[in-house]
Amino acid sequence: MRKLLQIWNLIKPRGGWRYPTIIMVGAFVGLFIYTFYISRAYSYLSDNPRTCVNCHVMSPYYATWSHSSHARNATCSDCHVPHNNIVNHYFFKAKDGLRHSAVFTIRGEKTAMQAIPASSEAIMNNCIRCHAQLNQEFVKTGHMGFKETKANNGHACWDCHRDVAHTRSRSEVSTPNALVPMPDTKVPDWLNKAMMERRVK
Repeated sequence: MRKLLQIWNLIKPRGGWRYPTIIMVGAFVGLFIYTFYISRAYSYLSDNPRTCVNCHVMSPYYATWSHSSHARNATCSDCHVPHNNIVNHYFFKAKDGLRHSAVFTIRGEKTAMQAIPASSEAIMNNCIRCHAQLNQEFVKTGHMGFKETKANNGHACWDCHRDVAHTRSRSEVSTPNALVPMPDTKVPDWLNKAMMERRVK
């Protein structure tokens, strides 16, 4: 406790900077809390597939997954996030989520989205994890991960199984009339009401 007090005494603002610093720190904390709430960042701690459609560009992927055989037994995280340990699971989710939010915010996503190499590795490892009996007992292809496959000029699982689990949709226009559970609006009721009244006039 004494060490923390010494650190605080070193960094605390002095003189005329005390109140401006308190205001700036308060504004930063308030902005962080507001951003955390409005972006539904808390929802990413769960593995609920509805979380993915917080970003509207993910609608076709949710729609095609929900009509696939995988929807009965696998969530988005079951395929797209590593499962080797809990720390890597959440670290990967955070890292990938921050990358997605940055790309989607600046509208930098490609019309035809593709997985980056780190995501491809997680997806293929999860294919192998879930279908281990098929690979090792029935077909006897063994266990070869994404990196080994690519190093040997081999094929990833989806090179042959192209319609699993998102069919061939790769953009928002591929499922134009899909019904997906879009997130509830965070616009307050009083503001919605004021906007509706203004439209009527």
